[in-house]
Amino acid sequence: MIPLQRPRLQPHLAAELARHTAGIRQAGPNTATGRAAWHKAVRQKAQLRLLLRQMAPGLERCMYCGDNLGTDIDHFEPIALAPLRTFDWQNHLLACAHCNSNQKRDRFPRDPVTGEHLLVDPSREDPADHLRLYLDSGEYDPLTAKGEATIDVFGLNSRAELVRGRRMMFSVVKALLLTWHAAAPGDDLEYADALGLLHHADVLRAVLRLRRSPGVAEAVLGPDVLLALHQLARAERRFR
Repeated sequence: MIPLQRPRLQPHLAAELARHTAGIRQAGPNTATGRAAWHKAVRQKAQLRLLLRQMAPGLERCMYCGDNLGTDIDHFEPIALAPLRTFDWQNHLLACAHCNSNQKRDRFPRDPVTGEHLLVDPSREDPADHLRLYLDSGEYDPLTAKGEATIDVFGLNSRAELVRGRRMMFSVVKALLLTWHAAAPGDDLEYADALGLLHHADVLRAVLRLRRSPGVAEAVLGPDVLLALHQLARAERRFR
């Protein structure tokens, strides 16, 4: 999971979403009216999906697991719990079918004392404040209660394919860095483009963050990969 930038809605789309929200309020906000209105809003959903695909990591990957293709518009706070947020743009994220329908469903844990939600919203906060990814193992370590709940709800460690995928992607990132460095650093950014489109974008971000801890970075990456990483950051603004 990586932080994401949410674009502003175009005025006409924002107005249409507000109109749907008003309709739910008038009909009596509940799960049934929210889901019925969402089911009918075919054109607006298509426009929202396009925006979400543009802000998704890699090649339109799920904003939760980062592995599978993002196919569903997920309501971060579920319709069943907040029908008036059905058309709230700030409540929409792109998810794969597994994360949306098998893992999260209507789960939305809250702190029993404060009532604060306990899932990381990558469009509002930096997941790295709540989750630490260990590159060698491919597993996440929770840093906060939010991190713990997010790992549990999305099965970030219990889904073996995710753990193995992150571990393998770490090898791919290192290999691409070395290949780019050996080919033509500073001139040919084909490999840099490939890095930016990989699934499991959280692996690349964890590697990039290692530059802040040179001693740890050399131990985890090795001196050659670390040198390539520094040169890539100098050559390509988005990786700084």
